[in-house]
Amino acid sequence: MAETPPDPPEESAHVRELPLPKPVSRALTAALSNLKNSVTGLRLGLDVPGVEDARKAQAEILAQLENYVIPRVHMSVAPALVVVVGSTGAGKSTLVNTLAAAKLSATGVRRPTTGTPVLACHPDDRDWFAKGEVLGGMIRVDRPGTDGTLDSLVLSSSERLPPGVALLDTPDIDSVVEAHHEVAHRMLDAADLWVFVTTAARYADAPSWSVLRRAKERGARLAIVLSRVPVRSRDVIDKHFARMLQEYGLGDVERFVINESTVTAGRLPEEEVAELRMWLTELSVDGQRREQAIQATLDGVMSSFRARVPALARHLEAQVAFRAELRTDVDAAYMAALAEIDEVTTNGSLLRGEVLARWQDFAGSGDLMRTLHMRRPGRLATKASQQAPARSRAFKHALRAALESVIVAAGQRAAEEVVTRWRQRDRAGDRLAATPGLGRPSEEFVRRVGRMVGAWQEHVVGLVRTGGVAKRSVAKLVSFDEESLSLVFMIGLLGYGSSEVAEASGTGTLPERLLRGVLGADSLRTIGTRARSDLRARISLLFDEETLRYVQVLDEAGIPDEAAAKRLYQATYNLEVAR
Repeated sequence: MAETPPDPPEESAHVRELPLPKPVSRALTAALSNLKNSVTGLRLGLDVPGVEDARKAQAEILAQLENYVIPRVHMSVAPALVVVVGSTGAGKSTLVNTLAAAKLSATGVRRPTTGTPVLACHPDDRDWFAKGEVLGGMIRVDRPGTDGTLDSLVLSSSERLPPGVALLDTPDIDSVVEAHHEVAHRMLDAADLWVFVTTAARYADAPSWSVLRRAKERGARLAIVLSRVPVRSRDVIDKHFARMLQEYGLGDVERFVINESTVTAGRLPEEEVAELRMWLTELSVDGQRREQAIQATLDGVMSSFRARVPALARHLEAQVAFRAELRTDVDAAYMAALAEIDEVTTNGSLLRGEVLARWQDFAGSGDLMRTLHMRRPGRLATKASQQAPARSRAFKHALRAALESVIVAAGQRAAEEVVTRWRQRDRAGDRLAATPGLGRPSEEFVRRVGRMVGAWQEHVVGLVRTGGVAKRSVAKLVSFDEESLSLVFMIGLLGYGSSEVAEASGTGTLPERLLRGVLGADSLRTIGTRARSDLRARISLLFDEETLRYVQVLDEAGIPDEAAAKRLYQATYNLEVAR
């Protein structure tokens, strides 16, 4: 006889999964996953106004999605996690110990008292919280370590706590230890309900209202405990606090008052917490009420994404826009440098000093005219013709050095201009401008300029060589040196005819007349256009390589890509549709 299969283990009345209808579940799961992926890894590297708030918002949204919204949306309404939060010395740990009827959380005069957070629940709920669905990034331990690490969560249980309702004792929101603030806020974002604890002496303090404002923004279900209230002043204090809450839009929040009393063994007299215990018990036994409370908080959190995520997206847009401004500064500086080179290489101002001396040596000695000579069989080379290559090389080197000098100087000014512009753009630009080496050309720049100018000169020789001679009949009788002719072409191209020296010497049109006679007007125009265009393209490429240094600095700063903000807007819309 076949054995009867064992009955499946009974589900706890307080730990059960209630899956949503499949189409809704798939859509909501996809929307939440998409939102999480869109927020994860955002790069907010520029120190622009509001960046700290944006980074904090990013961390909070991500923590809520991972530690609360995504786990909770597929789980039942029980057990509910009630976070107990408040200012330093407000009595949070004393309250938790009293409700649990055991000293689970440390109390005392030392501040801050709560180091490692403590989660107290009914024994039936311990396994659920031990799994780590909520606050999954925290290590579950049985007792706090000696180092008081905030990465751990002490998991305690007590029969006196109602099933389905767990209490989480958090570090102080105004602790002198900065890390405590972050953990307290992280736990608020992972809670189903908030119990805010303050005192008669501190309920009007700014940290208290900061928490209340946060709860209101999140749409979280909230209860307030006003502790250490002198009996004689109870009515006056309670009414004043109630009026403040009413004015702030929290007049309908559950409120409990605890009289000033003696604390024994870390616990208050039982009668002081009777009303609060009854409220928690009602949540435990009334599943529908508990479900409504938790759903209200969950809805409030997801509704808060409507404003919080687009606000983060707008900051991303500001970062991208600022990056574009910085990139525009780079382009403007190097475009100005290119325009400066265009001017210098067309108005003849380049042809001074050593270049002019070498030109006069080359042209005035008769070497220039010897580049054209009649073909005569058996003609012997003269001493003058042997000197022509030397003068030609000297002129070529001088021309090359002058052009290199102009380009290097323009590159130097462009680098300085970028840094100047960046330093004028808020502290983010000033910080980037301080990157070593940005205020001067790169180490390879001068060598690249030299290679580029040499290559351009050879390119011009090639253009002259392939340009052809206008009169083929003349070509049978006339011979010319292509390299020397290309030098004549270069000096004409670089504005010799418009220079003051050329006009004074009366030789301003000599290069052009010579070139027209040999190459013809059409070939001269074609070669001139191609040579100048090629020079400009080579310089542009050189400057493009220089601008990559600035682009790299911007990339390494951690600036979001241009589509990041659009993804956040789309993720927000998808979540609203899925809900």
